[in-house]
Amino acid sequence: MAFRDKDLTTPPPITVDGRQLKRYHIDQPQRSIEPEVERAAYDLLPTMLKDVPSDGTPGAGWVVLHRGADTGAYLLAYTWVWDNALEIRVAVAGQPALECPDLDPAHFVELRRPTVGCVWELAVLEHERAAWVRHLLAPASPDLTGYLNDTQAEGPVGR
Repeated sequence: MAFRDKDLTTPPPITVDGRQLKRYHIDQPQRSIEPEVERAAYDLLPTMLKDVPSDGTPGAGWVVLHRGADTGAYLLAYTWVWDNALEIRVAVAGQPALECPDLDPAHFVELRRPTVGCVWELAVLEHERAAWVRHLLAPASPDLTGYLNDTQAEGPVGR
């Protein structure tokens, strides 16, 4: 199999039902995420996060919107719970292998399989784990603002 890096960008954070989320977009070097795919993904996000527990952990996490090389698009919402654990919600579009109803990359459906992410998305997970420890768990006074401002550098991602 051939492997190549993809492009990572970091749009400004968003707030969904009081939960502050960093944003990461992963797309193809020759094709940016289409506006209709981005709109459809973020329209679904509140529904995906409606049952995340509110347990005293700062309401924070991150979202990865990933446009595949084919017809697929992927939305992963990671949220911190129990101070030091992650929950994930995943939606997919345009990917027949994941039981999407069609090839439309803007027609997202929630994925019920136990998926954590692919090699490109996991690069962000590595950064976010370290940032959470650095800003929330290690200091004497947790720094949520510092965490929200600490994003993985834009550019090639995957290796």
